[in-house]
Amino acid sequence: MDNISESEIPFAHRSGYIFHIHYVVVWQEEGEEATQRHVNWIRRLYKYMEPYVSNSPRAAYVNYRDLDIGVNNNGYTSYDQASIWGLKYFSNNFKRLATVKTKVDPHNFFRNEQSIPTLSKE
Repeated sequence: MDNISESEIPFAHRSGYIFHIHYVVVWQEEGEEATQRHVNWIRRLYKYMEPYVSNSPRAAYVNYRDLDIGVNNNGYTSYDQASIWGLKYFSNNFKRLATVKTKVDPHNFFRNEQSIPTLSKE
């Protein structure tokens, strides 16, 4: 991965990342109590792993969305708000991706909980 510049493709995580950890919790039970128990369990695991993962800044890989770091509003989400997760996923490529998104999808039709926003026309 070090042979490809971080500016060449959106995925900026290259040199210095030894591991990529994928946390998953799955449950069959229904109901709010079961959901809270399992979500709390994975959050405790995140907390336990904290001394062993990247920090300043904490990084993430977009295909493994971490909704605890923030989500889009139901309507428009500003670049500044989306930067909370966008910079963690895409590093210095986030602004460039938002510029492309604004040109290709100006009405933000293609979106998810942590999608790249369009840039404000202001």
